[in-house]
Amino acid sequence: MKLYYFPLSTYSQKTLIAFHEKGIAFEPELVNLASPEARTAFEAVYPIGKVPYLRASAELSMPESTTIIEYLDDAFPDTPRLIPLDRELARHVRFGDRMCDLYVNEPVAELLFQKIGWREANEEKAGRARKHLAAAFANMDRKLAQQEWLQGGFSMADCAAIPPLFYAQFVFPFADRPALQRYWQRAQQRPSYAKVMAEFVPLWEQAMAAPKA
Repeated sequence: MKLYYFPLSTYSQKTLIAFHEKGIAFEPELVNLASPEARTAFEAVYPIGKVPYLRASAELSMPESTTIIEYLDDAFPDTPRLIPLDRELARHVRFGDRMCDLYVNEPVAELLFQKIGWREANEEKAGRARKHLAAAFANMDRKLAQQEWLQGGFSMADCAAIPPLFYAQFVFPFADRPALQRYWQRAQQRPSYAKVMAEFVPLWEQAMAAPKA
């Protein structure tokens, strides 16, 4: 089983957290999205060119972090579940996953890419991103004041929520949200995410220290 990923990609990190939570072995295939040559080579594998991308077998491949985590839960039933079997609980986890992807991850990416010059400055888009993050963080803070993880036990929703919080520190800090701040501290102590951080943080620091063109 081969996973194509880019360490700085939040959706790659989301998938890696799931693999580490479950203790499932895989062959890592790092795709350097900053390299045009690497992108071209990857597009020969997956023409859309987005990571993560899982080649589960010669007959089965799939993109998209949520789809991959759904597959892992079904294909490896003896590992810790990230989506509950109970249909009502599963619905809440899937809803949390989508909310984190759409209203945390995507707004953080918009602000971050504008800040570091990967996208043109656009105040209308930046304002919308800040509005979505303010609402999302307020909701998360309320929930996390009552429980350690977003949907009770650690789930796919947490796999989605945790990676963008790292980058949010630089573009939309949440120190004024005490429960969310405690959640972020717990997340960094979680072995699955600590392992992900050990790979991507040095690359992030290197990228931020590099001279800007």
